[in-house]
Amino acid sequence: MKKIVLGIALFFTVIAAQAQTKAPDQPADKATDDQESLAKDYLSQIMGVALSATSNMKLFNFVHDWIGTPYHFGGSSRKGIDCSAFTKELYSEVFNLDIRRNSRDIFSMVSPVSKDELKEGDLVFFKIHSRRISHVGVYLGNGRFAHASLRGVAISSLDDAYYSRYFYKGGRLLSAYKNELDNLPDDNSSSDDN
Repeated sequence: MKKIVLGIALFFTVIAAQAQTKAPDQPADKATDDQESLAKDYLSQIMGVALSATSNMKLFNFVHDWIGTPYHFGGSSRKGIDCSAFTKELYSEVFNLDIRRNSRDIFSMVSPVSKDELKEGDLVFFKIHSRRISHVGVYLGNGRFAHASLRGVAISSLDDAYYSRYFYKGGRLLSAYKNELDNLPDDNSSSDDN
């Protein structure tokens, strides 16, 4: 954990130093592009995902901010969160969509996609020690996904033996739900996740 904190501190130190030493004739847009490029490079190394191909830095910044948050069954805050609450919070903050709170209910909102069709922001569902869906995460690309596991919010690989064994399906939010989500009452407060 200390290495991650030191890495983050070093990253922001480099960003601050570059901002202060920017050449006077360098346009502000160029400096912003350079800083975004540095941020993408840093997050690429930390997350193991090629961020140069993404336009959704908000997704990766959100995940980075939550990494290490402890797991708590039924939790929905920085003090402790479970997988469906993490996914719900991510979709709310990054995509401005209010999805359901339970992994099985979230699955009912998606169109299933195979593992090789997954795109950044798609959902991944697992049946861990269960015949029913019991875990959900958000696909980041390069076979990696973000989720709240028993070890806390983390980035894992779908190729990991454990997750590969329990992987059920990927899912993409149905457009019909995207249109109706704003009209749903927020009564989905129960949790069921690993």
